[in-house]
Amino acid sequence: MSKPLFPSEPAKAAISQTTRRQWLARTAGVAALAASGSLWAQQAGQGAAQGQRVLRVGHQKGWLSILKNRGTLEKRLSPLGVAVRWVEFNAGPVQLEALNVGSIDFGDVGEAPPIFAQAAGAPLVYAGATVARPGLEAVIVPKNSAIRSVADLKGKRIAYNKGSNVHYFLVKLLEKHGLKYGDVQSVFLAPADARAAFEKGAVDAWVIWDPFLAAAQKSLDARLLADAKGVANNRAYYFTSRDFATRNADVLRIAIEEIAVIDAWASKNKSAAAAELSQILGLDSAVTELYLSRTEFGTKAVNSEILAEQQKIADTFFDLKLIPKKLNLLHAAPIDLVAGR
Repeated sequence: MSKPLFPSEPAKAAISQTTRRQWLARTAGVAALAASGSLWAQQAGQGAAQGQRVLRVGHQKGWLSILKNRGTLEKRLSPLGVAVRWVEFNAGPVQLEALNVGSIDFGDVGEAPPIFAQAAGAPLVYAGATVARPGLEAVIVPKNSAIRSVADLKGKRIAYNKGSNVHYFLVKLLEKHGLKYGDVQSVFLAPADARAAFEKGAVDAWVIWDPFLAAAQKSLDARLLADAKGVANNRAYYFTSRDFATRNADVLRIAIEEIAVIDAWASKNKSAAAAELSQILGLDSAVTELYLSRTEFGTKAVNSEILAEQQKIADTFFDLKLIPKKLNLLHAAPIDLVAGR
């Protein structure tokens, strides 16, 4: 899913300060959720007391924003007596923290954050998934870089977001080309700082996802070295809580259906979708057009094969000591999948 966008100017703070800033932001975010969670829960409770169910949707600026702007989900759910409340977040992990404290019921996220949420004990259930979209993450290098193949990355400084979808992609890409994870120098940076480091030549390569990827290609003339095709599926996910899924299977089914409608429209109207997305993300339309030109569209139910993909990611993160314990992804399986076992 879309991630928080980088600033129009390169980040000027020292790279060594990145970890502290992220920690402070995360601490502030958790505190805000704790303070606001009771209010949102109270509002939902008031709706229930009035005989009305409430779907609290957490979303990042991106695909769900289109659904929000059109109001079609509200129209579908109104006859069922279900109200929709929208809460915007700047990243997937914060949405999952909101789920964990009971502040939202549904949201969108990439591959990696749910793994960490499950490891932290969140009552996470996968509600839906996009089709595979391996073209939306890649390793890029400066246009005139001497790096011409994945094998050339050995010993090089590579920037990427620790514990993200591209972290998994990089590990598997190196394996595919006969390299070990330790053969490269990892530089853990969030997208804004990674872009600044890439632009200054402080790193040799950057592993990143769209729309950051498209923006780097358009504004920095970055060269794509390798994408995730044949390496990682790079799906996005829609999530809910086990309690909400148990009581509101009909609501979740309609939500996924309405997202699929947006997907079907965008697949046939890429220019219009790019224009709408550029307004939402605040990006030049040329960037969103490149982004959507390589996007595969489609939303589906999560099945055992998709859970197996997430299991591989979880196992890899455990091996890298990014999570403290091995996970069983069946514990986050959709209710109907568990019932059908």
